[in-house]
Amino acid sequence: QLVESGGGSVQAGGTLRLSCTASEYSDCMGWFRQAPGQEREGVASLTRAGTTTYGDSVKDRFTISRDSAKNILYLQMDSLKPEDTAKYYCAAAPFGVGSPLRSNEYNYWGKGTQVTVS
Repeated sequence: QLVESGGGSVQAGGTLRLSCTASEYSDCMGWFRQAPGQEREGVASLTRAGTTTYGDSVKDRFTISRDSAKNILYLQMDSLKPEDTAKYYCAAAPFGVGSPLRSNEYNYWGKGTQVTVS
């Protein structure tokens, strides 16, 4: 089970930190987002070994991290832009993935949390 929190409304240039509480930690966990009328987009991923992958549109602005002891995945979002507005989803792949930002490689999903940047 994955439960996201931390979404909200913020002005451009602001920051938000999303959290995803997992019932157990998987080999790979990621953040995805989907804006109305658009396809789901891979934002960032983090493997159990600590390897991170970021989408081009968020590199140098977003940081993915985890608290392994608490099974919490984070997404620190800085310098937010209006185009970051979307519903953000946490996803888990218990046995790893080949392409970290491809949504169809993840097995479990949270219900999402809305981020609005104006």
